[in-house]
Amino acid sequence: MRSDTQRTQTDDAGARDARPEIVIAPITEPDAGEVLTLQRAAFVSEAQIYGSADMPPLTQTLAEVEAELRAGDGLTARIDGRLVGAIRFVEDDDGVLLIGRIAIAPDSQGEGIGRSLLEAAERSSSAEVAELFTGSLSEANIRLYESVGYREHERIPQGDGTDQVFLRKPLHQVGDPSERGASG
Repeated sequence: MRSDTQRTQTDDAGARDARPEIVIAPITEPDAGEVLTLQRAAFVSEAQIYGSADMPPLTQTLAEVEAELRAGDGLTARIDGRLVGAIRFVEDDDGVLLIGRIAIAPDSQGEGIGRSLLEAAERSSSAEVAELFTGSLSEANIRLYESVGYREHERIPQGDGTDQVFLRKPLHQVGDPSERGASG
């Protein structure tokens, strides 16, 4: 994973506006408390959609978040020092970038932070494909993922009328100039 900090603007077509800069940086174990708080705030809307707060992002403990941060990679997004987004990921042995726990502060949703985090995670990886999942009722999530190139790969019924929807996106194709080690 790249260890440098990426700065991005959320403005249209590069035009300058008054919106503050988003600073994307590697997630660290000391971020765990803030990440847990952000995650819980971000997933309340998902709990409302599904009519249950019994979901891992809401029931996870601080110790579990700390362990996840030690075991995988991730990125944070901050505006003026405030944590407004986080994403966690790990590359598996089959060359798949497994993306999870994308959390955006409720008051910052829809401002391009999730898209910026996804793109930064993909760039940081040498995996051949990225995979993430969401629930079938999470239409806004599915729209976002499809808008950045993810396509439905599999649906797994949950027994309650909903499905887990797994989406995949090819990364670093042979001949792709962004592929690590590719010659131009």
